[in-house]
Amino acid sequence: MRRQVHSKEVKAAALKRLADRGVTIEDIAEVVYLMQAPYHVGLKIESCIESVNAVLEKREIQHALLVGTELDILAEKGMLSEPLQSIVANDEGLFGCDETLALGSVFGYGSIAVTTFGHLDKQKVGIIKRLDTKRGNGIHTFLDDLVASIAASASSRMAHRLRDEEEAEREKNMNLDPENNDQQAG
Repeated sequence: MRRQVHSKEVKAAALKRLADRGVTIEDIAEVVYLMQAPYHVGLKIESCIESVNAVLEKREIQHALLVGTELDILAEKGMLSEPLQSIVANDEGLFGCDETLALGSVFGYGSIAVTTFGHLDKQKVGIIKRLDTKRGNGIHTFLDDLVASIAASASSRMAHRLRDEEEAEREKNMNLDPENNDQQAG
């Protein structure tokens, strides 16, 4: 009989995997902050943390984290067959499976997430730079891209929420403006 894995177990495993690989929610939130601060006056890191946590609630993200980090770990142990072992261990430039896995996770957050992911993948901002296999210790061929996808998704989520808040504020102000109310009544 096959075992159905409860979503709480999957989430806990994904969060533990991030922590075990040296990535904190705050690390990812710092990247989100850098991406959103120019567009969000008065942005607080707490809002970025909240957005990262919301993205990490998505089962698709959790699954991608588990698969990608498992491949990184197996490569560190030399347990992948050749030539995949060398490709993953060296984070070869033409190997796009790491980006493909991560990119699949951002599609739920729209074009802002996709373009932000592309930027983060190329610029290697914050924790992403530290994780980049070519620059750090260990093999994080998949993890650096997955962290970029989480940050990109959280950034996009915040951008959309900011627009929603701005529109709600404008509507509220329009409803409070007596001159506007007179025009609507007439």
